Amino acid sequence: MNKSDLSELDAFACVARHRSFSKAALECGVSASALSHAMRTLETRLAVRLLNRTTRSVTPTEAGLQLLQHLEPALREIGEALDRLNDFRDTPRGTLRLNVPRPAARLLLAPLFARFLAAYPQIRLEVVTDDGLVDIVAGGFDAGIRFGESLAQDMVALPLGPPVRLIVVASPMYAARRGLPRQPQELKQHACVGRRFPSGAVYAWEFSKDGEALSIAVDGPLLLDDDELILRAALDGIGLAYVYEAQAQESIEQGRLLRVLDAWCPPMSGFFLYYPSRRQMPATLRLFIAMLRDSGYQ
Repeated sequence: MNKSDLSELDAFACVARHRSFSKAALECGVSASALSHAMRTLETRLAVRLLNRTTRSVTPTEAGLQLLQHLEPALREIGEALDRLNDFRDTPRGTLRLNVPRPAARLLLAPLFARFLAAYPQIRLEVVTDDGLVDIVAGGFDAGIRFGESLAQDMVALPLGPPVRLIVVASPMYAARRGLPRQPQELKQHACVGRRFPSGAVYAWEFSKDGEALSIAVDGPLLLDDDELILRAALDGIGLAYVYEAQAQESIEQGRLLRVLDAWCPPMSGFFLYYPSRRQMPATLRLFIAMLRDSGYQ
């Protein structure tokens, strides 16, 4: 096997895993047309069709699935072997790919980007923000960040940062116009800025006080999927919003937002950094975790 064979097999595994030339191209750092050409070259040399292609989808053939099943463990072994070489270099290098929800990226990771990249200039950091539940192994990520209840059992999970608190806020203009609820059940009579998850489900606001837990399906004129837009809607007086406390803290201190139902919004477990249980952790991830610890996040 020569170098080009290994490169094509790695590219095939990426395409087969993503079932998309465009997504695989982003991970591999090449164009989709270059990947397509590489796959045609590989199939011609092997004299076997590995991928079924239509204008709307790419799926592995039976032969492709069998090849992928045997390739992935071997490619992981090769990747781990290359990662171990970082231990012998004065300057670690490589790409660290993380999949994180947007709030965690903004509140936890963004303050570390400049420091980490300055400390390790040969490391390329790629952060994909995604509020959905993602299979980080299938997506080619080294690690991800999620709340603890969302983690698969076979993942190594490390607590990241302090407990997180979600709170209800409203602008003074909304309070003057509509008043404010005193109990979570009263939210039914108020305009609320809703949140839709990537799965399509609309979030029911969760509350807890003195052992009593409530889940309220709110309603209102605006439904969003982005935290910054939800906060902006609250500031503009469109309705009540359920947001991360850290995200709204500055506006609360400035008097631009009011806390609502505060006693019903206790802290909950924070984010977790998680990664597959492997024999050898990538050096890039090990260094990133060390910086998180040095920064007091663990």
